[in-house]
Amino acid sequence: MTRDPYQTLGVTKSASTEEIRKAYRKKAKELHPDLHPNDEKKANAFKEASAAFEILSDEAKRAQFDRGEIDADGNPTGFANAGGGYGGGFGGGFRQQGGSFQGDPFEDILSGMFGGQRRRAGPRKGADIRYRVDISFEDSVLGAKRQMTMADNKSLNVSIPPGVATGQVLRLKSQGEPSQTCGPPGDALLELHVRPSKTWTREGADLRMSVPLPLKTAVLGGNIEVATPAGTVTLKVPEGANTGMVLRLRNKGVQYKDTPGHLYARLEVTLEDPKDEGLREWARQR
Repeated sequence: MTRDPYQTLGVTKSASTEEIRKAYRKKAKELHPDLHPNDEKKANAFKEASAAFEILSDEAKRAQFDRGEIDADGNPTGFANAGGGYGGGFGGGFRQQGGSFQGDPFEDILSGMFGGQRRRAGPRKGADIRYRVDISFEDSVLGAKRQMTMADNKSLNVSIPPGVATGQVLRLKSQGEPSQTCGPPGDALLELHVRPSKTWTREGADLRMSVPLPLKTAVLGGNIEVATPAGTVTLKVPEGANTGMVLRLRNKGVQYKDTPGHLYARLEVTLEDPKDEGLREWARQR
């Protein structure tokens, strides 16, 4: 059935210009794509309401429609729309050509919907795309470069800075969906998830760990090997060390550029061979 711009806006043929304007404002607030970005049905209804307003807001076009000379899309009735003849429909535009309305009703509507800020119709940014990126605990401490395949199959080298945590989001500008209105593309949002470590825990920029310490080294002192996210290092243990002693490895924590954190190693004395007869004899003599 042929659309009727009066019915589309819900006004009578005797409606005043102000009544038409108010009816369109109400429709736009209900249907505007900025409020319903993924609702195709409302987007189409918004276009119909805009086309209806385009005709009824222009006194000349309204008179032509009332006389049956143009249809609801603004096309002349009874004529073919091809070969350089009469132009096509209005497509939801907001041109004010010879109309009786003052100002830009589209701006007025958006001003009411977006906190008093005036916005003009125009290209809109494409949609953002969210990705989940799992990284190791070591990468979260040291930083890393990862190659990622985006939604358009393009490969990018992504830099992950040291110190990131689960839930943190990295934004890659212009790597999202392309705009449908000739605007800039959206962004890619990388939501990071850090896999927990069985060796280290993190406290801000610092790391903590427990290190087994042989009894002989605890008594006499010596060197032990300690694992860090960047690799194994040698830690010097003083003589007479005991369980609970904490030794610091400087700058072996989160590798912030200016102020890297530290790694704190808590010593836990262990028996290399609990059944060692010499050790058992020593204990008996005590």
